[in-house]
Amino acid sequence: MENLLDRYGYVPDIEKIGRNLDVLASNLDSVVTPQVLKTCFSLMDLTTLRSNDTIPYVAKFTDKVTAYRSAYPDYPLPASICVYPNFAATVKEHRCSPELHVTVVSGCFPASQSFLEVKMKECELAVRDGADEVDIVLALNAFLAGDLESARREVRAMRECIDRTAAELGRKVVLKVIIETGLLVTPEKIAEASFLAMEEGADFIKTSTGKVEVNATPTAAYVMCECIRAFYAKTGRRVGFKAAGGISSAMDAVCYYSIVKNILGEAWLDRNYFRFGVSRLANNLLSAIEQKTVSVF
Repeated sequence: MENLLDRYGYVPDIEKIGRNLDVLASNLDSVVTPQVLKTCFSLMDLTTLRSNDTIPYVAKFTDKVTAYRSAYPDYPLPASICVYPNFAATVKEHRCSPELHVTVVSGCFPASQSFLEVKMKECELAVRDGADEVDIVLALNAFLAGDLESARREVRAMRECIDRTAAELGRKVVLKVIIETGLLVTPEKIAEASFLAMEEGADFIKTSTGKVEVNATPTAAYVMCECIRAFYAKTGRRVGFKAAGGISSAMDAVCYYSIVKNILGEAWLDRNYFRFGVSRLANNLLSAIEQKTVSVF
């Protein structure tokens, strides 16, 4: 079996990570400023992934960003609106600006338990309907069984499918690979999955679907960011990080902001390399900035 950790000279030091996270946590109050909170807002993939989502609901959800822009003209837009792939066209039609990207979860999200051909077709259709960014899930059925080549093949195939379709349309589409850290459990598995996804063309690696018992955690984020740093040092390719699942408070956002800043540096602190997948965070960030309860979304 290939040893991805050896290839990048990386071994997670869980005790050191714990100590560093304690230091970061103790300093969060000094990090919080209106500008940092606005930056966090600009990094959001504002998400609705409900079983009862409808075209009218998603249209209204997207329209709320237009209303927000009118009420807060000096504030940034979120990075994107994230929906199921069948709603890509709805978001594209109703968004207030092309700067607000259309993100979809695809590849038979959230379990990735289907035929590769089905996953690829879903990705293709989403891109044709206007998706700027596609979030897929690593095939854990293969990865957890030790079949890394099959897990690789699936990411590679969806990457190629997305690129081929986007090229036909004269566009480029971002690929984020969700490694579902809560099901990988160990730092070593999280690191292995991170390197695998990056090697197969992920533009971002993402913590979680938000659909399992354990989603984003600071420890998982720390390991993933260390992997991104090691990958960049070896290859020169800068990969983004997306934290998703259970991130709802302003201090949650600042915690992950601090992890990214401390491990990867200022160059990663923009929408090209750092995202939050969130459904509840937007109002809480606005409330923290305005110092009063705000309910726009």
